[in-house]
Amino acid sequence: MELILLLFTFILAAFLGFELVSKVPSQLHTPLMSGSNAISGITIVGALIAAGQVDGNLSKWLGFAALVLASINVVGGYMVTDRMLSMFKARKGD
Repeated sequence: MELILLLFTFILAAFLGFELVSKVPSQLHTPLMSGSNAISGITIVGALIAAGQVDGNLSKWLGFAALVLASINVVGGYMVTDRMLSMFKARKGD
């Protein structure tokens, strides 16, 4: 029963997150990406704690997967933010 509740919560969060992000105007993506990077930084700390302080193999693998996915999100977010901010810099030839 607990697994079903967790699965339902995950599916609901994924659906709501997708709907929320898809309705954000393009002008707000850079500030939201910076906020998302901060949240993912907290997720990395939590994943490290989860992976290091548990006894079961499944919990360690889930913590490791959370660490990898949050790291990808942080790196990708910074790359997108840097690319978007570089679009607003003055070119050297101008």
